Amino acid sequence: MLLSLLTPITRTVSTSSRRFFLARRVNPQMGSESLSLIKKRKHANFRVINVSGFKTDLMEIPSHDPALHVLFIPGNPGVISFYTDFLELLYESLGGTASVTAIGHISHSEKNWESGRLFSLQEQIDHKISFIEQELQDAEVPIVLVGHSIGSYISLETFKRSQEKVVFCIGLYPFLALNTASKTQALIRRLAASPALCAAISFMGGVLGMLPAPISRRLVKKTIGKSWSSSAVEVLRTHVLQYHTIRNMLFMAMTEFQKLPEKTDSDFIRGKKNQIAFLFGLDDHWGPLHIHEEIRKQAPDARLEVEREGHTHSFSCTEAGSVWVAQHVSSLIKSYIQTAKIYQSRM
Repeated sequence: MLLSLLTPITRTVSTSSRRFFLARRVNPQMGSESLSLIKKRKHANFRVINVSGFKTDLMEIPSHDPALHVLFIPGNPGVISFYTDFLELLYESLGGTASVTAIGHISHSEKNWESGRLFSLQEQIDHKISFIEQELQDAEVPIVLVGHSIGSYISLETFKRSQEKVVFCIGLYPFLALNTASKTQALIRRLAASPALCAAISFMGGVLGMLPAPISRRLVKKTIGKSWSSSAVEVLRTHVLQYHTIRNMLFMAMTEFQKLPEKTDSDFIRGKKNQIAFLFGLDDHWGPLHIHEEIRKQAPDARLEVEREGHTHSFSCTEAGSVWVAQHVSSLIKSYIQTAKIYQSRM
């Protein structure tokens, strides 16, 4: 995403390397239920808290009488404001029966809270586990983890270490293992491994972020944000086009390529097959269909689906994508709850 945004300015980076968000124009027909959700939704509250000493962005929609707590973990960039529509629609789709919280990644934020420090994938995983221990450990309701892209991997790792609290885990367009066949991933891996290139790209992105709003807004819309909602364009302009954010995105990407395996953790997925679900995309090099097939063979009873509605990896940057995925996640959670009730009744 950043590379294709910077191409018109630098003329040095290939437009084929659109990293984090690349959405094609879609105009699906929204049903009356979808329109109703959009009109009546409850708005999320944004606040900043300290988690293990680090400033952390939170987005919350509390329920007055929750049956569970949905904790959403974003991809990379880990800017939760990209997911506002999705989170609010998910809350409404669940009928207010669950509290919904989204937690951002450290230093993927509008303000440079950590004075330029860089954080690895493992540090971001530890951060999410610390949040559960600090803020949700005494919660009386179970936790459902929902992750997007690399957030799906983080969710699985968090699930492994919080099994006494987490009952269900959903991965959306999941980045769970390296895709050695992807030229885009190979290019990003080389770029992220170069401190000089990372610094240069971060500097140029920061310069773009300092341009007058009409100019930076027009630039985003003409490059990667052609089909994006106006709110997604504003989030990228105000939160992502910051030197510290881009440096952290690239550093985290470098450590993703260092840490992620070439095969998924099939043993854990198979062992928790009734508590894990994944949604894959048709044309998504971060979560390619061969990973879907690999999981299906290793864990035949796992809940695996492929989205065929024309949305993309960056689903939350369009209203239509947010609506569809929110309804899908809601149906998975409702199905899990119903299955759990049937199982308990037989005990």
